[in-house]
Amino acid sequence: MDFNDYIECWVNKSKRKADIYIKINGYVRGISIKKGIKNSVHVESVNTLITFFREIGIEEEIIRKFLYYQYADGTINGIGKKRISSSAYREAHQNEIDEINKVFNDEKYINSFVNHFVLQGNKSLYEVDAIIYGVVEDFVWIAKEEVYFIMQKHLKDEVASLHISLLTLQPMARNLNFNPKYEFGRNQVQVKWYALPDNIIEVMAFYRNRK
Repeated sequence: MDFNDYIECWVNKSKRKADIYIKINGYVRGISIKKGIKNSVHVESVNTLITFFREIGIEEEIIRKFLYYQYADGTINGIGKKRISSSAYREAHQNEIDEINKVFNDEKYINSFVNHFVLQGNKSLYEVDAIIYGVVEDFVWIAKEEVYFIMQKHLKDEVASLHISLLTLQPMARNLNFNPKYEFGRNQVQVKWYALPDNIIEVMAFYRNRK
């Protein structure tokens, strides 16, 4: 690539992982853009996510425990009358969360999870090629191959919350006070990458030290 290359860039108006596309000399690359803190990288309905779990081979017992965690009302379908917070659920059911984490962080699943939650999602045919974090004047970036690498690297980290490597899974809303406005969020699973900029810098340092 040099200054004579023709470059095009456009915004992706559909709900996909790629926020923009960049075309250089006929080659198109999809880019996801993130900024701020506590970055959400994926949101999906419980029903479609459970279908995905089954497709990759997650056992039904673990799926049930995940649903108990999702709704935290003593049921697997959200119809319980008493709801508790995430912290209260962890305090009472940390053993069950640990069991879920052990399965979710099995190496045989990690690439499927990274593809589904971070790079491609459940609505696109293609993975993004890179993630950019920051603003025009100040940003860092990570290629898709490096996303797989950093997730593999942290796969065995000890984390109390329900997680897959560096990703945290949680309901979009617990809605403990039964507010109809937020009830929809109880049936949505939100995946967050809390330390995204730090992990990108970690990847950059790793590859720089190898040179």
